[in-house]
Amino acid sequence: MRPYTDLTDLKLQLTRFEENPAARAIGSDCPKDAETAVGIRRLCNLEQCIRTAVADRVPGDILETGVWRGGAMIFARAVLAELGVTDRRVWCCDSFEGLPTPDVDEFPVDLGDPHHTFEWLRVSLETVQTNFRRYGLLDDQVRFVKGWFRDTLPAIPVEQLAVLRLDGDMYESTWQALFYLYPKLSPGGFLIVDDWSLARARQAVNDYRTRHKIVDQVRSIDPFSVFWRKSA
Repeated sequence: MRPYTDLTDLKLQLTRFEENPAARAIGSDCPKDAETAVGIRRLCNLEQCIRTAVADRVPGDILETGVWRGGAMIFARAVLAELGVTDRRVWCCDSFEGLPTPDVDEFPVDLGDPHHTFEWLRVSLETVQTNFRRYGLLDDQVRFVKGWFRDTLPAIPVEQLAVLRLDGDMYESTWQALFYLYPKLSPGGFLIVDDWSLARARQAVNDYRTRHKIVDQVRSIDPFSVFWRKSA
């Protein structure tokens, strides 16, 4: 099957836009059958970040922590295909078993977080691979890293990143992604926070920015998500 590179149509397909156009535009609902919940605006942001990184020759791969059904990284792979980029990889990092039980000793902010109880967040690796295959986008430029972030991210074989997309929902998941991966984000690269609207994830980002004196401007994508471009 040839790679699916009609990006405009792919956005509609992955989001199941026709089911609820207003909600799907900004990703404010939880679609039953879509490969991604992020919505059109966040896919447009991801596309622009990748296009800019490629045009500006920012070195590194594309990586998402927390891929759910894989839609955002399916789209990222399609953007690379459309641009004819063959020397960058797309990394899909997830437990593929849902979210972890809160580790309140290490991350007390996560006390009471219910995400580990949400069965709809448990999507198997095989399901995500099938979704990539459906669009002809499962190839050797796509890598899967299965396991809890605390176990996998310290040893992930990634040297540089051009786009890093966080979708971990919890403080722990967001902090660990930043701690292990943000130093690998190249200057000029993009950091995207899908779940900025969730207080615990937002606090992890703000705590990390404060600790590391990051002053790059945080820009809104939609009512729920933000991004910034790394200056140094």
